[in-house]
Amino acid sequence: MDLSDEGEALAPALAEAANNVVGILHGCKDASPIAERFARAGWNSTSSSWHGYEVETTWCRVELDPVDGPDVLLNGVIAPERFDALSALLARFGLRHSLELYDENHNLIREIHT
Repeated sequence: MDLSDEGEALAPALAEAANNVVGILHGCKDASPIAERFARAGWNSTSSSWHGYEVETTWCRVELDPVDGPDVLLNGVIAPERFDALSALLARFGLRHSLELYDENHNLIREIHT
């Protein structure tokens, strides 16, 4: 189910980039309400599996996948300078989260835990 295709697509330079952001959204059993929040914030949101979603805007594209237990995994690509903006958006959604940002050599360069 497509929730929104009204947001802006990922910038072409990022579309070719390797995944560089991973995280956990704590206390979320279902990815659907999270995807809906992204859509309401102006992001594109598309169902990517039975229970997973892909959300994107010009500076970030991430998959939201629920796992057994109370968490949703997040992984994808982000413009590194917008890492704090993603964390702030998740906080605005009321989501406790852990995020990690990696460089092109897969070295951890930043972490955020809320």
